[in-house]
Amino acid sequence: MKNTVKILFAVLVMSLVIFSLAAPAFAAEAAPADTAAAEQTENTASAAQEKTKSTKAIASCAVIAIVAATGAIGMAISISKSADGIARQPEAAGNIRTSLMLGLVFIETAIIYALIVAILVIFVL
Repeated sequence: MKNTVKILFAVLVMSLVIFSLAAPAFAAEAAPADTAAAEQTENTASAAQEKTKSTKAIASCAVIAIVAATGAIGMAISISKSADGIARQPEAAGNIRTSLMLGLVFIETAIIYALIVAILVIFVL
């Protein structure tokens, strides 16, 4: 249990670091003062937009990796505990298996929701 808490804390810290590094990608630039600067800004705007798009894609991939890893850890823990419970009480195997399947479905649903949100961040924002 202590190792699980340490792992979850490490994942939380890593995700906070990733989000803090991605924040400058969404910062706004100042408006140009004259037309020459405006033309130069137009040229650099498309490059900045591509850079922002790639930053969003990288951040989304990192978030999906974190969510998939934590989901896999959660699934492994629940499967381990259910196998232990079935070994201790074989007559309750049906109830334990039903609860296990329901829990695994909820964990997998959370991972799929994170994937959908990451796809929306890449293509909509």
